[in-house]
Amino acid sequence: MLYCLVPEPWKEILQEYQSQIDEIGIQLQARADSGERILPDKKHLFRALELEPQAVKVIIVGQDPYPNVSDAIGLSFAVPPRKSGLPGSLLNIQKEIMTDIGSTTTADGDLTKWTSQGVMLLNRILTVTAGQSASHAGLGWQEITEKIVAHCAAKGAIGLLWGSSAKELARLFNPDSLVEGIHPSPLSAHRGFLGSKPFSKVNQILESKGLSAIIW
Repeated sequence: MLYCLVPEPWKEILQEYQSQIDEIGIQLQARADSGERILPDKKHLFRALELEPQAVKVIIVGQDPYPNVSDAIGLSFAVPPRKSGLPGSLLNIQKEIMTDIGSTTTADGDLTKWTSQGVMLLNRILTVTAGQSASHAGLGWQEITEKIVAHCAAKGAIGLLWGSSAKELARLFNPDSLVEGIHPSPLSAHRGFLGSKPFSKVNQILESKGLSAIIW
């Protein structure tokens, strides 16, 4: 199945959901064959899982992929590197890093600098129809991504959860390994995301666990 290539280290963890993943894959392939543009590209569908289970220190949960071809790369909030024109949510994330930490390594939108340090960038819904946000909300991805989060949380990963969709997973984390807040979207960031200092809070938790801080 072109859409069901779960990375090897995660296959055992997701074994109970393989038939569901296969079914979603069949639906996605049928849609693609009928001319629907599905994002991200199938090679990036499980890109968040390129980070091996034992390497996950922090999980940032997004809702679903950006609905435009140039932005959807399989990592929540991330885009390909660029000099300008970041999506609104990512721009607000960058503003908050500068306020919170004082510097950022990801002003170009390339958040793989975080994943290389153990930050998983996982969307709750892994696919979307181009141009239509939340269009795949009914495919069944949420159960699968919840399993991923539950596994990492049980191993001590820190949850960085913004917005109502991500906060549905708060119950999976120990209270001392959880940072919750308002979504960084331009529609809501002014209601408490900006000024919330989530990045320094995560680093404080990491350091309390004897782990290295993230260079944001």
